Amino acid sequence: MALINLRKISLGFGSPRLLDGVDLQIEKGERVCLVGRNGAGKSTLMRLISGEVQPDGGEITRAPGLKAAVLSQEVPKDLTGTVFDVITGGLGDVHGLMAEYHAAVSACEAGGEKELAELERIHHELETRGAWLSTQRVETVISRLKLPADAEFSELSGGYKRRVLLGMALVAEPDLLLLDEPTNHLDMDSIDWIEEFLLGYRGTLLFVTHDRMLMQKLATRIIELDRGRLMNWQCDYGEYLKRKENLLNSETQQNALFDKKLSEEEAWVRQGVKARRTRNEGRVRALIEMRKQRAERRDLEGSARIRTQEADISGKLVIEAKGIGFSYGDRPIINDFSTVIMRGDKVGIMGPNGSGKTTLLNLLLGKLEPATGTVRLGTRLEVSYFDQLRATLDEERTVQDNIADGNDQIIIDGKPRHIIGYLQDFLFTSDRARTPVKVLSGGERNRLLLAKLFSRPSNLLVMDEPTNDLDIETLDLLEDIIVEYPGTVLLVSHDRTFLNNVVTSTMVFESNGLNEYIGGYDDWLRQRPQAEEKIDKKPKREKPKKERAVKLSFNEERELKDLPEKIESLETEQGVLYGTMSDPAFYRQGGQKTAEAKARMAEIEATLKASYARWEELEARKDASAGA
Repeated sequence: MALINLRKISLGFGSPRLLDGVDLQIEKGERVCLVGRNGAGKSTLMRLISGEVQPDGGEITRAPGLKAAVLSQEVPKDLTGTVFDVITGGLGDVHGLMAEYHAAVSACEAGGEKELAELERIHHELETRGAWLSTQRVETVISRLKLPADAEFSELSGGYKRRVLLGMALVAEPDLLLLDEPTNHLDMDSIDWIEEFLLGYRGTLLFVTHDRMLMQKLATRIIELDRGRLMNWQCDYGEYLKRKENLLNSETQQNALFDKKLSEEEAWVRQGVKARRTRNEGRVRALIEMRKQRAERRDLEGSARIRTQEADISGKLVIEAKGIGFSYGDRPIINDFSTVIMRGDKVGIMGPNGSGKTTLLNLLLGKLEPATGTVRLGTRLEVSYFDQLRATLDEERTVQDNIADGNDQIIIDGKPRHIIGYLQDFLFTSDRARTPVKVLSGGERNRLLLAKLFSRPSNLLVMDEPTNDLDIETLDLLEDIIVEYPGTVLLVSHDRTFLNNVVTSTMVFESNGLNEYIGGYDDWLRQRPQAEEKIDKKPKREKPKKERAVKLSFNEERELKDLPEKIESLETEQGVLYGTMSDPAFYRQGGQKTAEAKARMAEIEATLKASYARWEELEARKDASAGA
């Protein structure tokens, strides 16, 4: 039986409907990727599947006892507490009690009779409600996700916050895990981690992403929400692109033939009196039906029409940096780095969040003075800067006023153009052009920034995370624009496919400092030092295909067979030990026994981590060899 089945689902806020007779079935073990343009209704469909909203019409059938959990796109701003507290939030009604218990255990280690009495009270209530298995589940999830249980959630990096939210979803042991843009705004280390985790996840996934590399690796099926209808593509992302192009070409041809036939019939029905006397009533009825079909047809929405304005050609040398260094207090950001950027170069900048990518941009542009070394800028530079923080947008002003500063026209390629027409190239309707920026979605804000960026001539494009929140079609178009751009480009991005398709070289913040490589993301993977591969924990991706396809040895086959039993035994011991340590009487035995129990618990957790990692590694190799 399918986990969930949607039949003839309709949902909308006005006309046309977001969902118009949608059918969808998700089977156990699938990894389904939901694609579609920004505003097509993807998040709405996810909320409908999770039960958060109800359809206007149609039927939803769920497997008995189906549990669905959601990893939302945004990190909740009001989420506080320790990692343990936040993850236990995924357990529902026992969340508060488990958080109290976790705090009481910590208090007992240095407390007296009062603290022991409180621990005993909470312990009794947890026993009464049968919550100990849930407690063990939280510990297991924290261990598998390699999270610091007692760290404050608010103090974690963006990547670790997303890990915690993933743990919050997983602890409920959902049958169906819904992921809305799981890699958005994450740095590459975090993206790589979440990708590897999801590839090893045994549950069922429905996810929305604009990360084309993640989609290619993870999805076993593509479903596309397009003009209110859902289309099913039983293939990976690469094959989907080919089939989609063929379908659109076929649709265009069919529509052209239909419109030609309709035009001919309209001409026939408007003939004179003589023709009307011999009019075929069946032909008239067919024309009426054709008119109805044409009125109901939802044509494909127009694509963004983005193009740059060229300034005068810059000097051949654009930027030269010699031995530059920069620090924030005692924290070094860049040390003794040199580079030469020539006209026409397209340079990608990569590195973890907080490593100094934006600082490097400001140094290279002369906005910051290096502590050591020198930066020399070339001649006749006209810079356009895309800001990831969107600081160049005035939230209170309208979309059109942010571009034209209250005027009706702007100058494009030396000629006046009406601002509404210009904004329509970036998919803003006339009504949307007159709305304040503060009500725009993330994708709309990025399109507005692109409209502002390209409203003036330039020969040096500086783009800090331009791909966040853009749909795939706009991403493809932006790639083409940058590739064809005759000037120089400095690009900060975590979008691996985007970097592969656009840049000619990369500057990467690594463990040993800032280094420069030829080519894009995949080229960097091939060229980076072996030591860096170990630090990033990505040896699987670097192995050649032949090595990945090597069959398991006899001993490895036996190890793989025994690992589930070993893990189960460790988790059983962990549960027993956890139960023992949860008894308030345990803390009256003395410091040595308490220390021994804690040491054993730490040893079990470390062994479990290693066992899970080994199990996933052997399973991956087994699957690879089976498919070779």
